[in-house]
Amino acid sequence: MTRAFAVLTIAATLLATHAAAQDHGLVLTGVGRFAIFADAASITPDGDGVRMRSLQVSDEDMVIGDVTYVGGWSWWRFDCAGQTADRLDFASLKADGTEGPITSTRSQPYAISPGGDAAELAAVACGPGSHKADAATAADAVRIGRARMKD
Repeated sequence: MTRAFAVLTIAATLLATHAAAQDHGLVLTGVGRFAIFADAASITPDGDGVRMRSLQVSDEDMVIGDVTYVGGWSWWRFDCAGQTADRLDFASLKADGTEGPITSTRSQPYAISPGGDAAELAAVACGPGSHKADAATAADAVRIGRARMKD
């Protein structure tokens, strides 16, 4: 009974984690080569800064072998007072919604330049108050981002 309880506990934790991961507050921050969304729901304090996830959407599907990709997720760390950004990783996003693998960027924090992707993301991560989400799911963000890239 103890082993069965442990298995059920692990399964419940995985389901809860998966469900929580789907609760996004995706704010469209920029449209250029990619449509970039800040996930306001992922903003968390991190020492003297904040961490936030972003979604990068490509203008069309990218097919590699038999896998179709629509973009990717990245975790960022912002030092709001020091005005620096650090893109921590990248995880591809498949058309079916699965993520990965995660690849570390191994970069150093850099100064946020006005008008760049980091500045637009930092405005959400470091900005006061709540931000109106443009999408609640990655699938909606892909649809919205691609429509905006065609404008």
